[in-house]
This record gives sequence, C-alpha cells and structure tokens, in this order.
Amino acid sequence: MPGPALLMLLGLLLLPAAASGATPPTLSVAEPAAAGMSEKRLNTIEDLLGEAVREGRLPGAVVLVARQGKVVFWRAVGDRALIPERRPMNLNTIFDVASLTKVIVTAPLVLQLVEEGRVRLEEPMGRYLPEFQRHPAGRATLRHLLVHTSGLPSGLPREDTSEGPAAILSAIRRERPVAVPGTRYLYSDLNYILLGAILERITGRALPALAEERIFVPLGMGETAFNPPEAWRERIAPTQIVNGAPRQGSVHDPLAFRMGGVAGHAGLFSTAMDLARFAQAILNGGLYGEARILAPRTVALMTSPLSLPQAKGRRTLGWDVDSPAAVRGVHSSPDSFGHTGFTGTALWLDPPTETLVVFLSNRVHPDGSGDLAGLRGAVVSAAGRALLEGPDPEPASPPVSIQPGVEVLGRLAFAPLAGRRVGLVTNQTGRDRAGRRTADLLREGGVRLRALFSPEHGLAGSAEGPVPAGTDALSGLPVHSLYGATLRPTPPMLRGLDLLIFDLQDVGTRFYTYITTLGYVLEVAAAEGLPVVVLDRPNPITGRIVEGPVLDPDLTSFTAYHPLPLRHGMTVGELALLFNGERGMGAELTVIPARGWRREQWFDETGIPWVNPSPNIRSLTGATLYPAVGLLESANLSVGRGTESPFEVLGAPWINGDALAAALTALDLPGVRFVPTTFTPNASAYQGKACQGVRVILTDRERFRAVQTGLEVAAALHRLYPGTFLLEKVQQLLGNRTAMAWLRQGDGRAAAGAEPEALEAFLRVRERYLLY
Repeated sequence: MPGPALLMLLGLLLLPAAASGATPPTLSVAEPAAAGMSEKRLNTIEDLLGEAVREGRLPGAVVLVARQGKVVFWRAVGDRALIPERRPMNLNTIFDVASLTKVIVTAPLVLQLVEEGRVRLEEPMGRYLPEFQRHPAGRATLRHLLVHTSGLPSGLPREDTSEGPAAILSAIRRERPVAVPGTRYLYSDLNYILLGAILERITGRALPALAEERIFVPLGMGETAFNPPEAWRERIAPTQIVNGAPRQGSVHDPLAFRMGGVAGHAGLFSTAMDLARFAQAILNGGLYGEARILAPRTVALMTSPLSLPQAKGRRTLGWDVDSPAAVRGVHSSPDSFGHTGFTGTALWLDPPTETLVVFLSNRVHPDGSGDLAGLRGAVVSAAGRALLEGPDPEPASPPVSIQPGVEVLGRLAFAPLAGRRVGLVTNQTGRDRAGRRTADLLREGGVRLRALFSPEHGLAGSAEGPVPAGTDALSGLPVHSLYGATLRPTPPMLRGLDLLIFDLQDVGTRFYTYITTLGYVLEVAAAEGLPVVVLDRPNPITGRIVEGPVLDPDLTSFTAYHPLPLRHGMTVGELALLFNGERGMGAELTVIPARGWRREQWFDETGIPWVNPSPNIRSLTGATLYPAVGLLESANLSVGRGTESPFEVLGAPWINGDALAAALTALDLPGVRFVPTTFTPNASAYQGKACQGVRVILTDRERFRAVQTGLEVAAALHRLYPGTFLLEKVQQLLGNRTAMAWLRQGDGRAAAGAEPEALEAFLRVRERYLLY
C-alpha cells in the first residue's frame, strides 16, 4: 500500500503550546515562531528527506525538532517498509535505534550507579567482572569503557559465532587489546557490552528491567523497549533482509542478536517522541516533569567534552561531540553533542540553544545499501539555521480561519490514504467549513471509502434510542451502527478494510457517548491490527477549563469510558492519544490536528459553522450548560428535552420554581443566573406534564463553572425536596463516590472539589497528550 506517511503533514499543523514557567519544560507542540524559529527553514528538512527517499538512499524517516520544550517540527516521510509490501512511515513508527542504546540506556544507568556510590568511574572493570582481572584489558576503567579508550578492538572477529551473553563475554576475553588502556581511542561495541554486563552484575537485575524502572517509566517512554512485544510488530520499521525476510522486531546488530536482543551497545527500539523525552530530560539537567533520572552535576559530567588520545575530535562519557562520525550541524553550538546508530538513527542535543533533533530511519532496509552520508548532519544544520534566522515575518493577509482535521488532510489531496480501503466513523458533524460531508470529500478525493460507521443518534444525528444499520442514500455505502445491536465494530463490519477514520464533533463532557465510541473503536482496531486516523476538531467549550471530579475507575460505563473529570478540556484527538497511551491499547494511531485552534477559543471563535452534534445540543450555549444540566438528567428531572431549549431549563411537576430560583440565586454562582420558569416537555421525562423549575441563563461563560453549578443545583434540590428528588440517581453520570457523599450532606461546592489530588494527577497525565 504505497503512499507517504500519514503524519508527514504534522509540520503543517503545529500549534501554540502553553507558556513555559520557571520549571524545566516538558514537551508540547508549538508553532516554530513560539520557539523563535523559522517555519520555512524547518520545512526544508522535509525537502532533504524527500529527495533522499526519491534517490533510494533510505525508505523513509521520522524527524523531530524541539526547542525550549516546544516540538516545532515532527514529520514522517516515505515508507517504513518496502518488502514484502510498502507500508507508509508514521510519526509513531518504532525503530531499531542501534547504538543510541549506548546513550539512552547504558551510560545513564552507569552514572546512576556512580551517583549511588555503587561503582566508581576510575575503578578497573576487573573489579566488577572478576573473570577479566587477569585480562590485559581488565585494567581499563569504567571511564575508559564509556569513552572507548579501553584498548579493546572494535568488535569480535567475523568468524566468531558465539551465542548468548556468557559466550559473548568469553569471546571478548579471548580478544587481545590493540592498545594499553587510556592510550588510544577506538570506538568499540565491546566496551558497552561489558558495561551492560557490569550493570547486571552490580544490581542483580536484567538490563531491560533496569532501563524500564530507572529511565523509561519515569520519563513516560511507553514505546521504548528491548525485544518489543508482538503487539508492536506492525508499527516497527523493518531492517535488513536476513534469511529471506526482513528483521522486524528483532535487533539488526549481529552481536546483540546473538545475545538474545539485549546488550549494552544495541538492541533498543523506540519512537521519535520517546527519544525526545529522554533528550529533553538531559537538556533539563536530568529532570522531566517530576521525574529525575540524573542529578544536574551528573548530567554536566556526562556531557562535558573530553580530548581523546590518538583521535580527531572529542567525546563525552557516552556522547560524540565533534569526531569525524558526528552529525554536528554547521550552526551547532560548540557545546552540543549527540550520537548515531548504524541502522540510520541519530540524536543531537544543543544545550546553549535548548534545541534537540531526533532523526530516525531504517536505511538498512531492505538490503543494507542505504546511504545517509551527510543527510543527518544536513538535517541538524537546517534546524540550526531555523533558529539563526528566527521567526518568519507575519503574513500580509490575515490568517485563515481554523481548519478541522478533514480540511488539513484534504490539503494533501488525501494522498496519505492512497491505496487503502477505508472505513469512516462519522455523522452529520463530519463536515468541512463549506458544509461538505467528510464521506463525500474522501470519495471525491479518490479515497477507497468502503463503509460508514455511525455513533449514537445515527448518521444524520437525529435518531433517539437504538439505531439500526442501513445504507447511506448519497453514497450507497453500508452504514454500520455502533449504537444498536453492538456498540463496537465487529470483525464482519471490518472485513476488507485497511484503515479506520474517526471524524465526530465532541462537546467536551465526559458522559457524551461519542468519546466512548472512540475508545471502543481504538480497542477493536488495535486487536484487529487496523490503523486509526482521527480527524480532530476543536473542543467547543474550550480546551482550557478542566473541572472535576474524576471518575472512580471501577464505575466505567458507556457514558463513562475512562477516569476523566466531568469537563476534561481535551479534543477528541487528544483523548484518542490519551486512551491509546494510558490504557495500553497499542493501536497504530494518527491524529490530524485542527489547524490554527487555540485552547482558549470557544466554538463561535473558530469560523466553523455550528452543526448540532446531537438532537438536543442545539447551540454553543446548550453545549456550555450541558456539563451542568445534563449531569442531573439521570434523576427524576426534565432537563428540557422535548422543549425549544434543552439543557437551558430544568424542572419537574413537584418543584416550586420560585423557591428553587431563590435558593440558587442566593449561592451567587459565577457566570450564571437563574429565573423561575414553567414548561411542558413533549418528549422524554415528564412528557406532556407541566413542570416548574428554572431557566439557566449564562452571563459570563469564562467565569462559569459548569460542574460546580450542576452539583450546587443537585444539593439545593436535595435540601429543598429530600426524599422526592432522587439524589442517588445523579451518581450514574457523576461517577465519584466522594463527591456523592458530599451531595448527601447537601454540600455542592465540596462535591465539585472532591478529590483534588485525583484531578491534579489527571492534569499531569493530560499534559503529555495535548496537541494545542
């Protein structure tokens, strides 16, 4: 299935990140201008990669550039596989990073043990590996091993066929040094194999477990591992063909392969974003978020340039600085450093400019003939030039209004979907700004659209209750209902499809079922090995305001898919990333962000026409009030369904509207006021019965706090009508026992603020998945 990578276009989509504070930055996506860099210059990186792909120098590549914690360029170009069939490169493609293992795993772990006083850099390795005490290289210190001055040869002889870690160590003992330790620089994989063995001896732990506990988990590197699990296989870029088939998921390096895929010099698999997290931690002096992997003084020790005997250039305790093999850019600072990997990978860090560059490719696929000569250095140079030139001048014409993900994909004429048989999860909200349906845009763009899937309310968004399967009148395509006999796509529905696209407008509230449908789609797609592309859209009630309480994890349901706060402040694309990451789904997920949206923007500030996302959310005001009023509709209330203004009124035949309005007005809730009203709904709760209650009038949407308002209303009803108002029913959508306990005491304010530590924990997790 040929075609460019689905996410090669992300560079078009980079969005403003939150302003960084005094604490060291974590990574977030931002416009290049926000990091003081030229977008035009960064875009030349794609030209460099595209030309190299066309020349056959590599199948494809992923490059990520970040400055000051802001990811300003992140693109995938070309294919991740050519044999046995073409598969496009993706931003989340997993690579065999080869010798980057040395600086991502082995050197940092050694220095952690130095910090703990368990090893010393100046001690001979024979002290830690007794079998080397009588070996001429046994006098080489850990420092010698780290900087490749141990005197050991570069590798084992070609004729050596030793297998297994013990046999490889024995083979190394049979090798004679080519120099006295400390007298000659010679880059050698044997040095780091020995360091890996020392780490395991000292700690009594296997290298993968050490790396996971001490580096990967603290830094959130959830897609980094030795011997990656089978579930990752389809996302891994294959390397060279061996015995008739490309290696995919097993390490390319021959020595590491013979050691079972785990070694101190090679064997690691990772993604661009995971490596960027590690690199940012190094730029932060060993800290990423709240996780510290090295002390600042240790990072300084690790990254300080050292002159090497009988060598051109310098290295550090692990990193390359300016040796002939370095990929230093022409604009890099003198204090910058990095490393490369034989498979076609590189990492370059520039502390003075707070910049990092991740370059990942599988240039050895399929036959080992790929050539990166000068390419990695040219990419690093382009990033440096982008900083040197600074932000591009502001365009003379005003910027275009915000574009939903479907339009961003359309700018590439849907080329990333070429040759794929596609299923689309959508409804009436899946449209561009001109009102054209996503389904029609895909078909007109030459995409092989084969099936439609509809959520609650059906394809037209007007149905109530279970929705049957059917046929789309405009396209003739089958429409599979995900709110009928099944809530999840079934294997027969997916038969003959290569990819699923999700394009639905969410409303920013936990109990809106479209995001549960998203979760179910991701689960099934991961199990079936189908990639998923989410075409993102703005959160209509902003992505800035987040309100708890957080769902108790054991209270999940179709209206409560994941432990989110009631108002989560995320887009559907960001939620997809969070679900996939936090629930360990392993889906091959691509999110196409909405171009130009900022988290503080409301839907009426986007320029996108309003389309009712469901029959009873008929305006932005209704969507804004929905987390407050909709929260209560499981109880014995009418929330205005069957009236002209659903979610803007609430009442019941047993309520005194004047008394309720007075009680709520006395609370002086921000951004809202309440007036008595009467209404007779023609559908849903109390159909045909006269109700008294209140009209909820939004006066300041920025100050309005929907969840607090809804819970204060619930508490007031409980105080006014104990035993009549069925308070316990509120738990169905509230989903938090602590908050419910406060409601029973009539304290809505305390209920809204229940379990603040859970909300803080969510916000920390949320930060990792924000795109805007």
